[in-house]
Amino acid sequence: MKQKNAKRAASAWLSLLGVIVAGVALNLIGKNINTLLGLPLFLDNIGTLLSALAGGYIPCITVGFLTNIVGGFTDSFTIYYCVISVLIAATAVVMAKKKMLTRFPSVIAAVLVFAFIGGAVGGLLTWLINGFSFGEGYAVDLAARINSALPMGYFLSNLLSVFLVDAVDKAIVTAVALLLFFLMPKRLKEFLKSRSWFFLAEFEKQAKSNRKKISLRVKVTLLVAASTTLVAATAIGVSIVQYHNATIQEYSQVGEHATRVIAERMDKNKLLEYKNKGRQAADYAQTEDLLCAIREASPEIEFIYIYDIREDGTHVVFDLDTEEVKAAEAGDVIPYDKTITKYRDALLRGEEIPVDISDDVYGWVLSVYRPIRDDNGKTMCYVGVDMSMNDLRAEEFAFLAKIISLFLGFLLVIRTYAVWMAERKIISPINDIADAANRFSYETPQAREESLKMVENLDIDTGDEIENLYTAYRDATADTVRYIDEVQQKSNQITKLQNGLIMVLADMVESRDKCTGDHVRKTAAYTEIILRQMQKEGIYEDRLSEEYINEVVSSAPLHDVGKIAVSDAILNKPGRLTDEEFLTMQTHTTEGGKIIDKAIGLVAEESEYLNEAKNLAQSHHEKWNGKGYPNGLSGEDIPLSARVMAVADVFDALVSRRSYKEPFSVEQALDIIREGSGNHFDPNVVRAFLDAEDEVRRVAAMNMDI
Repeated sequence: MKQKNAKRAASAWLSLLGVIVAGVALNLIGKNINTLLGLPLFLDNIGTLLSALAGGYIPCITVGFLTNIVGGFTDSFTIYYCVISVLIAATAVVMAKKKMLTRFPSVIAAVLVFAFIGGAVGGLLTWLINGFSFGEGYAVDLAARINSALPMGYFLSNLLSVFLVDAVDKAIVTAVALLLFFLMPKRLKEFLKSRSWFFLAEFEKQAKSNRKKISLRVKVTLLVAASTTLVAATAIGVSIVQYHNATIQEYSQVGEHATRVIAERMDKNKLLEYKNKGRQAADYAQTEDLLCAIREASPEIEFIYIYDIREDGTHVVFDLDTEEVKAAEAGDVIPYDKTITKYRDALLRGEEIPVDISDDVYGWVLSVYRPIRDDNGKTMCYVGVDMSMNDLRAEEFAFLAKIISLFLGFLLVIRTYAVWMAERKIISPINDIADAANRFSYETPQAREESLKMVENLDIDTGDEIENLYTAYRDATADTVRYIDEVQQKSNQITKLQNGLIMVLADMVESRDKCTGDHVRKTAAYTEIILRQMQKEGIYEDRLSEEYINEVVSSAPLHDVGKIAVSDAILNKPGRLTDEEFLTMQTHTTEGGKIIDKAIGLVAEESEYLNEAKNLAQSHHEKWNGKGYPNGLSGEDIPLSARVMAVADVFDALVSRRSYKEPFSVEQALDIIREGSGNHFDPNVVRAFLDAEDEVRRVAAMNMDI
């Protein structure tokens, strides 16, 4: 069995691998054809949609994800769009399951949804990755034309443009995928649908009535989603912080290097002349050109200046201007900016100050200051470098978009596989065991055998604690069934012994009455005939369970057990009894009740069998009209078993020979029973008795007197 399961699992995984490889190959072929033709499309979702139609969630999502990963080897930018491919894949499977991809009206809606995901959502991702830019290409040119015809701004026009382009792309892709699907052999489709990795949503769901608050399926899904989200959030957070810190460090190193080079190359003897004469000073222009060259060498640097920080303000020595900001002239005194204000005292003392980041009228700026000292170590002035950090925000958003996209695509794949494996290896096996336990029947040997086969056929092979649980449950069930069979066998033996002892006891009592013949056996037979007929006709159906009938029939031979207390002289008197003797004979009902009461007292637990035996012994001479004995009970106050025995007892007495009478014919006896309906007998019991006349005659025929 283990070997068979291993082969079946290997076949499933090989078929899954085949679908994935074929899907990725189709996507890459479509992408390469698009490149060769120079189309402004993608054509990289053919395999994804075909996998959705033929394979379901697992291969489809994997195909979408791996297409971007494999494509990333030649174009790293492609990797960041794996989340878009995975979203398209998941949407395609949902639509395939609902038959939306194979019906014409709904397939148009499907194409538009794919275009929204690939175009609008993908375009938004492109805008973020490019630092709030849609880049270049046909879609951007189309957006410009759209915006000129219908002004809606750069962002909206580009989103609309990429949506329209992607709608054409997804229409072509969907048409090709559908064509390939319809050309696929039917046997191959059926084979793929039979695989364990087919539509994840196809797994049988547990009935709500059997659930306890939250199902295990939901718990596993939530656990996987929560854990993967936590991992992703942590990783993304750490990544963006590291990226931010690394960028700050890189900017700081550039600034420190630039200020060190300037400080080292500055002619300290001419600084005072530069400050006083400005551009009129010798070599001022050459020094300014040096500063400009250093600024141009590092794109990150926006401003370079040399200031003499004094109590009255900032004295300008050099200040390179930009197109946006006009520079101050040498000798000008300008107010302190935020950084100088923050470190004013240290700057006045000529000390070194740390790298500073500020946000002022010049934007988000990183400033590096380095003192220029004379030969005696005295600070003459400071060289400062400002680097704009505004681009860093866009870069961080782009980096964040890339990381989130990559992680989401990866986590969606992980989540899909995790839920699938949990479903196959945890949830389904546990549900199968629970379902087998609920459906297990112990009622009959055949039901127990079939239920045991059902448990064995579960054949759970997870290779972990769940398989151990199944094995233990299967073995325990088999042991339980075996134990029940043994107990039932012994119970049957005890029942036979009990019934045999009852018949022996009844025969001992009956043997004292030389006129009654085989009375106890035939009355028991008539009793069963009546009870079965009433059960068949639905009379007293709330009482006539199989267990009840068996108890009454088994205890019927004890109905005359009280005769053991009646003397032989009265019991075997050849003629009619006197009134006094008849009263004595009547005591066999109360004496029978007492005998059964003693037996009940010896039993630890309440016995319905003995209770019915007492009812029969004590009340079988009660009459429906209340004129019977010993208690004068009437109607349904008389126990049902006693009402049935009353008919059986009287009928057998009528058709049997007695010392004081000849036997009646069956017809005569039936007429007497019929006449006694509603007076002596329960009408419902009489009706059932008469309806079963054929069975009654068969038992009566066994009487040698007939």
